[in-house]
Amino acid sequence: MTAASPVAASHAALDETELRLLDFERAWADRTGNREAAIRAEFGVSSARYYQMLYALIDSPLAVRDDPILVRRLQRLRDARRRARAHTFPSDSTARPDSQDDTE
Repeated sequence: MTAASPVAASHAALDETELRLLDFERAWADRTGNREAAIRAEFGVSSARYYQMLYALIDSPLAVRDDPILVRRLQRLRDARRRARAHTFPSDSTARPDSQDDTE
């Protein structure tokens, strides 16, 4: 009986789509062209759905175990985008509490 390789064992918990997501992100640095078109061609989903799937995946301990450097880089990029959006679009809590609607 042969022992499973460490690579095969780490991939056993991730499904095929999750592995493809990580492979796509790993290889994207070498690609050129329209990312949204590549996402649609590779996965058959919109870029919004792709990022939903990717962001759920990179929060998984299984993904971190599979490729910790890639996953942590993707987490940092995601978190930076969230901070930038929060800074660009502040919440309504900054509105003056005494402001009233002029439709009265």
